Amino acid sequence: MENSLGERCNVIEECYEFMLAYAAQGLPSDQESQSGTQLREFLHRAVDAVSGLAGSYLAAVTQEDVEPADRYQAFLAVLERDANDSLATLGLVLAQPAISSQLIDNLNASIHLRALLTDLFLIDEIFKLQRNQGNLAVTS
Repeated sequence: MENSLGERCNVIEECYEFMLAYAAQGLPSDQESQSGTQLREFLHRAVDAVSGLAGSYLAAVTQEDVEPADRYQAFLAVLERDANDSLATLGLVLAQPAISSQLIDNLNASIHLRALLTDLFLIDEIFKLQRNQGNLAVTS
């Protein structure tokens, strides 16, 4: 489970970083470059990483028996909503026959994707603090 959370977060962050670079290229379509092929690969990997993400964190929180449990449960509900919203936006982009740099720029600016990234940064920092205090053994 430890690697699973860390790997999921890394995949999501790597996709976001790749999308930033792709958006800067000014391409009219992903069909016209090697980075376009890579873009779809990054997006598919991100969809896989986001799918079930909240459940993985719930398992980690439950396994480690962190307190206050109700606060973690409430946050994980937010994480699940943000993950589902992000999946919807990623799925919509992937459904397009051509993905332009402008479309990816708009996806990068999506509040849904940014909320998910912020959730991950927040829970990761909390887990780091908990580990440093000896209250949590999970690596996220």
